[in-house]
Amino acid sequence: QVQLVESGGGLVQAGGSLRLSCAASGRTFSRYAMGWFRRAPGKGREFVAAVSRSLPNTSYADSVKGRFTISRDNAKNTVYLQMNSLKPEDTAVYYCAADELLSRLQLLRFEFWGQGTQVTVSS
Repeated sequence: QVQLVESGGGLVQAGGSLRLSCAASGRTFSRYAMGWFRRAPGKGREFVAAVSRSLPNTSYADSVKGRFTISRDNAKNTVYLQMNSLKPEDTAVYYCAADELLSRLQLLRFEFWGQGTQVTVSS
């Protein structure tokens, strides 16, 4: 079992930056690929980014490529999402997710997810 708690959301102006963090419980954090997805008002879930268990393999949605960076610190059981050059269309609740397979994160078929953190980008 993995419990995930997101933090770092908030209100930012367009062009600004935020860094989201996701703290995972348990001693098996390194077994899981980690990712982020988001849900904007009135829309469905959207894959944002994912990182593999220990190798530096990452995956990004086209909408965030070049602006967002996902990373993980297995010693701290934490995954991060650095978001730069934020746009109003990035406004959403951002969720952290975990699964043994990175490919399943990309397909939004993950085993565990957190409660989410709100990100609001003003124009």
